[in-house]
Amino acid sequence: MSQATSSSGSKGKPLLFDSHAHLVADDQQSYPRNPMQRAANAPYRAPGVIGKPGGHHGPNPINEVPDAQRVLQWMAEENVDGIVAVQKRMIYRYDNSYILDSSDRYPDLFSAVVILDAQDPATPDQVRGMIRDHGLAGVRLFGGREPDGSMPWLNSPQALKTWDVAQESGLVMDLEVLATGGGGPSIPALITLARRYPDIRLVLDHLLEPEMDEGAHFGLDERYETLAAERNIYFKFTSINLDICRESGIPADQVLRRAVDLYGADHVMWGSDIGTSSGTYKDMVQRMIDASVLLSDAEKAAVYHDTGKRVFVKGGTRAHGAAASA
Repeated sequence: MSQATSSSGSKGKPLLFDSHAHLVADDQQSYPRNPMQRAANAPYRAPGVIGKPGGHHGPNPINEVPDAQRVLQWMAEENVDGIVAVQKRMIYRYDNSYILDSSDRYPDLFSAVVILDAQDPATPDQVRGMIRDHGLAGVRLFGGREPDGSMPWLNSPQALKTWDVAQESGLVMDLEVLATGGGGPSIPALITLARRYPDIRLVLDHLLEPEMDEGAHFGLDERYETLAAERNIYFKFTSINLDICRESGIPADQVLRRAVDLYGADHVMWGSDIGTSSGTYKDMVQRMIDASVLLSDAEKAAVYHDTGKRVFVKGGTRAHGAAASA
């Protein structure tokens, strides 16, 4: 029996592991914000995902700032036994202090995924230092975008130096690569990287953001099918996907069913995207449960909890120094 089906709490709610939560500190003196503006050539993002603390959508959005203490309370209420604390680049840029401090304080509950500049020569050594000094689960690289939407930094010579560190250290490589302009052209590069680094668990955020439409595949078309054979590639299904479904009138339960049919429940994981998407944490959890009605109990257990925890915690670098090679 899976861990997710054998444990329950919080009034019978399923056990969850949140693979994608952003933390934003209430304390702005210790953790000053340095907000970014979206680039002029950035692709359109549906309402609810414009990168402000808590996101913003509709005339009356609910945007609660996900300070770590607040998130711990939400986790207890919703039966979440761990989160992946993903750096909030739109607020803190490449200053990862808050998620690292939070994961150091609560190492059994928060797994840190830092965001760093793929093209910065200092990045590989920064990762080594974070492994030495903190409990690091993964790295999320970012870089510029070409006019055609492509992301040549993804497998640039400089970026590969960080991929090498991730391979050596057992870190997750967690990437946000958009399908619109970015993800589509980048899929061959992602496959090449997955094969070049077979020991890296490559996690693609928001299902690689397919351009959803009605039909047999709901946007997860032949491009996405080529990823299914790569068993070290995993996918997050998040509130961004649920927002896009809602705004587009696409049935979220059928999109999730398609993703699980394509990749397997052992390669799909839930993430709230709290800190970017709007809504209360409770609402995000309920929307995910509602979207999973077409899954079996075993598939639900995997997507809700087991896949994310296995990828980010049991295989991740969750200790200091020498534990990186354990």
